[in-house]
Amino acid sequence: MKSLPTILTIAGSDCSAGAGIQADLKSIHANGGYALTVATAVTAQNSHGVKQVYALPAEQVKAQLNAIIEDYKIAAIKIGMLANAQIMEVVIECLKPLQEVPIVLDTVLLSSSGKPLLEENAVEVMVNKLFPLVTLITPNIPEMLKLLNLESNQATKSSLEPEFVLKQLKIKKWPNCLLKGGHSQEEQAIDYLLLAAKNQAIDYASPRIKAQHNHGTGCTLSSAIATQLAKGHSIEDAVNEAKSYLFKTLKTAHLAQPKYNKASEERHGGLNHFVDI
Repeated sequence: MKSLPTILTIAGSDCSAGAGIQADLKSIHANGGYALTVATAVTAQNSHGVKQVYALPAEQVKAQLNAIIEDYKIAAIKIGMLANAQIMEVVIECLKPLQEVPIVLDTVLLSSSGKPLLEENAVEVMVNKLFPLVTLITPNIPEMLKLLNLESNQATKSSLEPEFVLKQLKIKKWPNCLLKGGHSQEEQAIDYLLLAAKNQAIDYASPRIKAQHNHGTGCTLSSAIATQLAKGHSIEDAVNEAKSYLFKTLKTAHLAQPKYNKASEERHGGLNHFVDI
């Protein structure tokens, strides 16, 4: 009997199912994997944004992780919202024995509506303790600016040169990075895969889509990458496959919306995860 590659996602719950572990579930299964989920937080949100965040007790997160790790052969891990330093420390402790498993870290700091999703004192823990365990980080430009302590520099708000970031990765001994270009001013949407060990920057360009329904793009992309890594693809091919998948889910998102109580121009629904199924 053929089994599916098993991908563990560690992230927050989104009750609107547009982002978080719900989007991860859809993305992993659509890309041919089997998803396991560990919830770190419960959020109250809808297509208009995040209303409230409740971080789960760290011991409960640890119990979930222990239950999963003792029973399943995990082929890849995706990490999203970790909420605080206590949860992050538990995740780090539980993942240390899984040295050979590729880990994709979506460096979630803020929701798209601006709600903080990671306590300020946890950023240092992420950089110093979690980064060394990770295969790939997937920050957008604002997140990378914050990680590099450059967010107050107005000149870099909409542009961050990949060569500069690649140099910083090598100096700081950070993991490989997919620098997402959704916030840039470039005509095309260009993500840069920065491979520190190879001193290589690879660009992945796609037409920029002006889609109203774009909730959960970061979750969807990082989960798809983790799934492709679990299937044995190289990091370059995994990013390429995941980018192609994200493009399709975003371009056709308007075809997969639920019924809402009333029309709203400010609404941002989820993606069309099963566009090819």
